[in-house]
Amino acid sequence: MAHVANYKKETVKKIEKLILEYPIIGAVNMESLPTPPLQKMRAQLRGKVEMMMAKRRLIKIAIEKCKDKKPGIEKIEEHLRGMPALIFTKDNPFALFKTLKKSKSKAAAKAGQTAPSDIYVKAGATNFAPGPIIGELGAIGIKCGVENGKVAIKQDSLVVKEGDKVGPKQAEILARLGVEPMDVGLDLVATFENGTIFTKSVLDIDEDAFKKKLATAVQWAVNLSVETGYVTKDTIEIMIVKAFNDAKAIGLERNIIDDLIIDELLGRAERQCKGLKAAANIPDKVEEAPLQSEDTKNAKTLIQKEVQALEEEKNIIEEERELEKPSKVEQAPVEKEVREAVKEEEEKKLEVERIEQEKTEDKVAEMVNKMKRHGEKKPSAAELIEEVKKEDKKQNIAVPSIQELAQKKDVEHKSAEQLTKELLRKGTLRK
Repeated sequence: MAHVANYKKETVKKIEKLILEYPIIGAVNMESLPTPPLQKMRAQLRGKVEMMMAKRRLIKIAIEKCKDKKPGIEKIEEHLRGMPALIFTKDNPFALFKTLKKSKSKAAAKAGQTAPSDIYVKAGATNFAPGPIIGELGAIGIKCGVENGKVAIKQDSLVVKEGDKVGPKQAEILARLGVEPMDVGLDLVATFENGTIFTKSVLDIDEDAFKKKLATAVQWAVNLSVETGYVTKDTIEIMIVKAFNDAKAIGLERNIIDDLIIDELLGRAERQCKGLKAAANIPDKVEEAPLQSEDTKNAKTLIQKEVQALEEEKNIIEEERELEKPSKVEQAPVEKEVREAVKEEEEKKLEVERIEQEKTEDKVAEMVNKMKRHGEKKPSAAELIEEVKKEDKKQNIAVPSIQELAQKKDVEHKSAEQLTKELLRKGTLRK
């Protein structure tokens, strides 16, 4: 039976103890990791991460002893690559990967290293003077030329593809150009947690891209809630606004008059009118066409005069109507007084005619008797009437009519009966 060194037994026991103590175990590849960066990272991770370096065989022995107590831990053996090491922490695997990724630094590529990604040389000026360097750059696929006395790279050039080994000449030129494509740090290959293995591809999350995807997912959820009418505290305001906008759109489409959309309806009508005006080529101001002949001018003048005459006639009629309208207070009494005055005038005329007839008959009889007494010749009827008329012209006083009396100023304030009594008292009017 082969003898096993004590330090190996102690290493296995220590790894076994750490596996059982920590819930998160990670497999790290420390190949091509220089000692100074490793010491620096150890100092940064102290207190957060426990690291154990050992040969692959010793690590596997420790894992085999723990698989019964921690089911699934044996799956981590598949990810022990290069120069393996185990790290132990109580943080979640994603936080561990993020911490290790931030602790990495850039370094120049060495001959024989595998390119972690495509290695490019960017276009631009260099500090190289023209000479053999132009041929060396061309040998590794870099297109260059001379500009302002210096070597200049014409375009971006791919030097090493992802996964290919870096050659000695490529490593030398990249170092001279200052290109550092290699990430120096702990390369976390996979982690174990509660029987599940999280590989590097799963752990390497672009936080910005993840936030965008999360925001997109939230937006999709909101859209689904709004479109299906599923009311939540986060979507109720959006749904109310959407309902308002839909109602407004219907109002505008159907030309429904409402206070909230009347301005938009009027604006749309105005735009349509302007569009129609532009399509019909209607000018903003229509100028009056000049008269072509004297007859046209005369016709226009006659029309204007006729319109003016009609306007004047209309004004006159309106003025007459205003004058004819009696006041509301005096209209009814004046009409009544006028009717009574007219009636009295007619009665007076009949009375005057009767009195005059009696007077004429009396005068005729008196004259006949007088002539008989004096033995004069009896006159004819015509001569007697003529004689009476001459006598009347000497004594008779004309009786004024009601129209003449109405022209006096006091007729506006006195009734016809009062005016008649006053004239009789003064002797102006005879009974």
